[in-house]
Amino acid sequence: MLLYSLGFLDVDFLDLIDVVLVAFLLYQIYFLIKGSIASRVFLGYLLVYVFYLVVRALGMELLSTLLGQFMEIGVLALVIIFQPEIRRFLIFVGRSTNLQQYPILHRIFQQKSENHHTWELQPVIDAVRKLAASRTGALIAIKKEDSLKRYIESGDAIDAQLSKSLLLAIFQKNGPLHDGAVIISDGRVKAARCMLPVSENPHISPILGFRHRAAIGLSEHSDAAVIAVSEERGEITLVTEGGNVLRPVLIQELPGHLSDYLSQ
Repeated sequence: MLLYSLGFLDVDFLDLIDVVLVAFLLYQIYFLIKGSIASRVFLGYLLVYVFYLVVRALGMELLSTLLGQFMEIGVLALVIIFQPEIRRFLIFVGRSTNLQQYPILHRIFQQKSENHHTWELQPVIDAVRKLAASRTGALIAIKKEDSLKRYIESGDAIDAQLSKSLLLAIFQKNGPLHDGAVIISDGRVKAARCMLPVSENPHISPILGFRHRAAIGLSEHSDAAVIAVSEERGEITLVTEGGNVLRPVLIQELPGHLSDYLSQ
């Protein structure tokens, strides 16, 4: 059903639905990348694409051909530039799908991972209490469901049974492993001195340093729970999926927050 005609442009009901869906998709993509340098690249590419569509609709063959060649190359460049954002978008879509209502799909796709029901969190709590009291900086990532393999491989492999003494030894101020993060999975310390992605979100409080930005960065790329202990103030910060920051956390409240999050 034709709704409007503007010379070279005919608009019908399906076109309106198409525009609304595309606008919604672009908004969701921008929402995922806003606040980062990638958002500026995305907006720049979007403006060039809109200009290309206008030029092509007006029948300017030479300019539309040149822009068309740029757009083809640009798509490949965007895939490379936006690799982390594309991954986050696909994770967002996957988590937004309720597999519980499809028992067969749930059994096929739902990842099974051991969580705090099968291993004890107390060594982490005891170590964090000691680290905070002595104002020793620390960064501890606890795996939930998402694989942290790429971050584990960036550090020094340990794969040892989790214990308070091991964590304290790792985060000794003059120790060789105190820089970077410790990653814990299924009750084992998988690696130390791991490199985490640093968040580019400009809305992060300026009082938070590199350690906290790394904790937020990992939460933007995975569902891990990340504990950061401030070296300056001895404060405990808990960061969960999506850059959700809880600070300062009292040590007596930390077990409850961790248990609630990891059991979701």
